[in-house]
Amino acid sequence: MAKTIEQGAALPDIDLASPDGGRVNLRDYAGKPFILYFYPKDDTAGCTREAQDFSLLYPEFRALGAEILGVSLDTPAKHQKFIDKYDLTVPLASDDKEAAIHAFGVWIEKNLYGRTYMGIDRSTWLFDAQGVLVRVWRKVRVPGHAASVLEAVRELG
Repeated sequence: MAKTIEQGAALPDIDLASPDGGRVNLRDYAGKPFILYFYPKDDTAGCTREAQDFSLLYPEFRALGAEILGVSLDTPAKHQKFIDKYDLTVPLASDDKEAAIHAFGVWIEKNLYGRTYMGIDRSTWLFDAQGVLVRVWRKVRVPGHAASVLEAVRELG
């Protein structure tokens, strides 16, 4: 397995597909606090709640100068349907080349009702304004998570 990004690492040079048909590079977020969160699938209960929570708090993140990007393997078109269905304001992107999920080590073996499969580990990565990874949340439980991340951004000063 390739070495994954760890605390103290810089934002990697990874391109993702945005719902508008464009591309976004993670390094574009250097210069401001940046929250990158990975989630398993659009329009599922936990993922919907997480996107809604980040959307609800998005103005507060922005007031602190921070940006957020939610990433899954869903297509840009599916992201757009998800955004439209729930009036999401938090930006989403598709890891269409699977570069981010592998770089961040979030493609993991999971178990559900005795069935083993590969999937995305719900996780959040906080980079400071210099583009340095300062905090990681793995195996995230959705209730209260977005508020915890907002508090961590406030603590960055």
